[in-house]
Amino acid sequence: MSQTVTIPVWLFFLLLFISLIVFINRLLFPGVRWFFRKKVNKAIEELNQRLNIEIRPFQLTKRQVLLDRLVHDSQVLTFVQKQSLEDEIPREVLLEKVRRYASEIVPSFNAYIYYRVGYWLSKKLTKLLYSVRVNQDQQEKLINLNKESTVVFVMNHRSNMDYILVSFLVAEKMALSYAVGEWAKVWPLHSLIKSMGAYFVRRNSRNPLYRKVLERYIDMATREGVCQAVFPEGGLTRDGKLRSPKLGFLDYMLRNYDFERDRDIIFIPVGINYDRVLEDRTLLLSLRENEAKPGRWYTVKTTFRFIWNNLRLAQRHQWQRYGFACVNFDEPISCQNYCLKNSVNFSLLSTKKRFEAVESLACYLMNSVEKTVPAVPVTLICATLSRFLIASEQNQVERSLIVEEAQQLMFRIEKEDGKVLFPNKDKKVMLEAAIDRLILRRIISEENKMLRVSPEQDELISYYANSIFCWK
Repeated sequence: MSQTVTIPVWLFFLLLFISLIVFINRLLFPGVRWFFRKKVNKAIEELNQRLNIEIRPFQLTKRQVLLDRLVHDSQVLTFVQKQSLEDEIPREVLLEKVRRYASEIVPSFNAYIYYRVGYWLSKKLTKLLYSVRVNQDQQEKLINLNKESTVVFVMNHRSNMDYILVSFLVAEKMALSYAVGEWAKVWPLHSLIKSMGAYFVRRNSRNPLYRKVLERYIDMATREGVCQAVFPEGGLTRDGKLRSPKLGFLDYMLRNYDFERDRDIIFIPVGINYDRVLEDRTLLLSLRENEAKPGRWYTVKTTFRFIWNNLRLAQRHQWQRYGFACVNFDEPISCQNYCLKNSVNFSLLSTKKRFEAVESLACYLMNSVEKTVPAVPVTLICATLSRFLIASEQNQVERSLIVEEAQQLMFRIEKEDGKVLFPNKDKKVMLEAAIDRLILRRIISEENKMLRVSPEQDELISYYANSIFCWK
């Protein structure tokens, strides 16, 4: 029994390696997980004390539990059974697709990452690029919202910065969940975006099974009170004007909504505007029918060139922010009150009548959003240039006249209850700076105090002018 046993060196190191793995897995990892879980739980408790609407239990549920719940949802299983019989596809094959779709859609929300990483990044990036202005009076009304309601921000979509900007502005009051397109699947953004509560959507998918899984997830999240932000336009505006609303997301939220027994859904119209939209030229390229659409390589090349040019300007101490990014909140719209006023119960309507009712609500919301979009200096200057140079086909116009007319347009917008959020005392100075910014971008040129629109820049002038189309 006391004899020495000799083993090969390779076997010794193999046993040592296995022992190390067992030690890490059984002793070290549980301790590390416990440590981080304790910090996360403490952070969530602190957050819920200062948030106006607490992080919902649904968001804190383990992702695997949400996946199982979605995959085994009764409506999803009924749909799978029906499609299996109609298309003669084995039920197991369809269930595997459901699992894949659910895994793609369901986020892995992490409150610690959302507030310790995401909030910090969005705040730094937004303030680095823009001077941020928000309608404080309306923003304060978010404090008085019913804490048990489902809050849905309904926004216009001008830039991919919209996600970052609004998340940063409302982070002190609630945690938002976004639907993001397939662009966000790029590594390493994929994991970060999912951990911040966003869920991926195939926007142009016509697959009925996929749409059913997506519908059920949105319905679950809405019923559980998850605060959400939606872009009814379905994508970025190409010409600067608001696009016609797409009904998919609103229909998914309201398909089974009974205002008499379900929690209230509060829609908050949000208007966003920028002195400079980072994607403006790329968006306009997509409108040109006779030219090839920009591909992924063009987007990557343009992005790197943009970053390189800005780094070069920063090195020369010539870099400056891109002007104002302004956000305006309109009066909250209670879905319960809307249903009572219009005698609508979405859960009792036939498919055709439900779509008609959802379309009416969507148009009502988009009208509110359109009037909520704030005017910023560049849009005021572009709207005035559009009227004096492009529409009248003049070659040039005095700089002082454009500033004066832009001021008159601004006063008219304010008189008609529109919003101009940049500082009152410096409005004329800001309008002059907006002209300089357009000159710097070579969108317009100046000679002897006379302004001209540079060749082939009419589209860009109209793009910015169209953001306040309803006031022009």
